[in-house]
Amino acid sequence: MPEATQTIAEARALQLSTNSTARELAKRLRAARERTLLLASDLSGGQLFGPKLAIVNPPLWEIAHVAWFQEHWCLRYRAPGDLAPSLIENADPLYNSAIAAHDTRWDLPLLPFDAVLRFLAEVLGRVLERLEREAENPALRYFAELAACHEEMHCEAFTYTRQTLGYAPPRGIPSAAAAGSAWPGDVAVAGGEFVLGAYPGDRFVFDNEKWAHRVQLAPFSIARAAVTNSEFAAFVDAGGYERRESWSHAGWEWRNSTGAAAPAYWVKQGSEWLQRVYNRLEPLPPHAAVIHVNWYEADAWCHWAGRRLPGEAEWEQAASTTPADRACADGKRTYPWGEDAPDTARANLFGVCNTISDVSAFAAGDSAWGCRQLLGNAWEWTADWFNPYPDFVRDPYQEYSEPWFGSHKVLRGGCHATSAPLLRNTWRNFYTPDRRDVFAGFRTCAKT
Repeated sequence: MPEATQTIAEARALQLSTNSTARELAKRLRAARERTLLLASDLSGGQLFGPKLAIVNPPLWEIAHVAWFQEHWCLRYRAPGDLAPSLIENADPLYNSAIAAHDTRWDLPLLPFDAVLRFLAEVLGRVLERLEREAENPALRYFAELAACHEEMHCEAFTYTRQTLGYAPPRGIPSAAAAGSAWPGDVAVAGGEFVLGAYPGDRFVFDNEKWAHRVQLAPFSIARAAVTNSEFAAFVDAGGYERRESWSHAGWEWRNSTGAAAPAYWVKQGSEWLQRVYNRLEPLPPHAAVIHVNWYEADAWCHWAGRRLPGEAEWEQAASTTPADRACADGKRTYPWGEDAPDTARANLFGVCNTISDVSAFAAGDSAWGCRQLLGNAWEWTADWFNPYPDFVRDPYQEYSEPWFGSHKVLRGGCHATSAPLLRNTWRNFYTPDRRDVFAGFRTCAKT
């Protein structure tokens, strides 16, 4: 296969950059692959396909797609429209998600599992060799980080797919929730002029984070913690799913079409709520953040409770500024607590607990305003639709952001299955408002 050469001029023109070294990226790619194999290696037979659902991929397809993506950007991509050949036949029609329509993926002539594993290994080996050989190639390092982010996001997707399909918990990943208590109350945030988005620089960011721009915010009060299971159960037990007045028009249509009467995976036994966690029923921990609720459910709870969802600019101001510098005159914090990388004391991300923890845990990760768990534990729905920032310019991975503008809602903060290197305060996740298979919950703001 001829060696592809990424165009450094293109990387500079689009401000595609990363401050990660080739050695750091090689370590990150190996770690992501180890997790992929851990999540996939025990699947066999029908588990490699699963039922045809709009919210999941057949695992056999998705695992190979990870290898396809890494090969596409790190080995094959030379310039827009110029690709070197793949290691496998018909790679693009089979595994390019922009070509292989979702509902066809169960019926494609997919590689058998052993061939997929060989494809994964061969691609990673060649990428690692190229990183060693071209350690100073900034475009290669950018695309290697893109591939690492992509695989880490699919690892999170593999995790919630196992939950959706009722498979066993991932092997080799013990779950031990961090215990605590409720963490009620609000903190007051000053609002005013705020810089939303990522600043240009050396750090890797996605196109939807570009670029920092000034917005004006009214003062607001935001919850110190996410809504808990017990708080959401009060809404359910009060007949919240039958209260038309609590739901938006679209939310009520979703509720009626699905027959939803509680969050996904909740089961009532007598007067107690249980939840299905992978393939087993467990007691519902009262002080843990509620998850597997969609935007409609979060919005309905807010109407019932007299609250509202935060805008994404409000969320980011609470996460990235300090009371002494709410307008970002001295820049913004990378993480709610500052610049130090996430660790086990600050955030419940992948490898820490591997399950949802109580909302009072991880006090060391508090933001300067006093919000807890803005990063980790559960993704948080915001009020806003996912739309481009001013003067948006798409990056070479054209399918990442642009196709989803206007149809998805923004989530912030990551969850217990999110890899720590993915996250920063400016990172924007996005799902359609009906999705409740993902590890998403919400925190709220006071109505003014």
